[in-house]
Amino acid sequence: MIGAIAGDIIGSVYEWANIKTRDFPLFSGSSFFTDDSILTIALADTILSGTPYVDNLTAFYRLYPDGGYGSSFHQWARSGHPEPYGSWGNGAAMRISPVGYAFDDLTTVLARAEEYTAITHDHPEGIKGGRSVAAAIFLARSGATKGEIRQYVEAQFGYDLSRHVDEIRPGYAFDESSQGTVPQALRSFLDSNDYEDAVRTAVSLGGDSDTLACITGGVAQAFYGGVPAPIEDRVYSILDERLASITRRFMERYCTGRR
Repeated sequence: MIGAIAGDIIGSVYEWANIKTRDFPLFSGSSFFTDDSILTIALADTILSGTPYVDNLTAFYRLYPDGGYGSSFHQWARSGHPEPYGSWGNGAAMRISPVGYAFDDLTTVLARAEEYTAITHDHPEGIKGGRSVAAAIFLARSGATKGEIRQYVEAQFGYDLSRHVDEIRPGYAFDESSQGTVPQALRSFLDSNDYEDAVRTAVSLGGDSDTLACITGGVAQAFYGGVPAPIEDRVYSILDERLASITRRFMERYCTGRR
């Protein structure tokens, strides 16, 4: 899960200042955590504590009201009676990584991913995005090869993962949709050599950089067996005490194993 959070923080400063290269500083004094990290950690807390996710989403929104949420989520969180709003956006896929780590069979991972996604993103594309990312993480941590992960995602969810990132990059632009983010993020993982390279590749596409890198980073952590210590240490220094504590507890409980 910390791989997703690191991706979010690394990509945060490039969302509105896109770059098209892997060669950039991973962190700067301006690097920050966004709604991607906040809502990911809210889900981790739900899994750890049993607090209903709808309650945690609204609670964490109140704790971090300036996280950079989309307008529809703002309205949902403030409504008092939050109901799904048919979103096909990438917001559910960006927050789903804890599910891929916390459950020990693919059937449960897919069911829980749909449950936690449909609280807000009950459009079929939103659900597909959340389920596919959680499944990719589960397969990656379970020892599947990149080829097996790609084959499963393409067959199960219908995403086209055939284009190399070098083909995607030139024409890729900001896209908040699940279908315009998840395949590109997964392809960034497939074309990577290690965790850091995966995140750099995701950011280099441009577009919604923090969310792309968040999704890619969650899968890359699972596949490569963790996140380099200097990156992990920097992430914990940027998170506040509450978010860092939840992240550490989740990591200790669910992310200690290796491929």
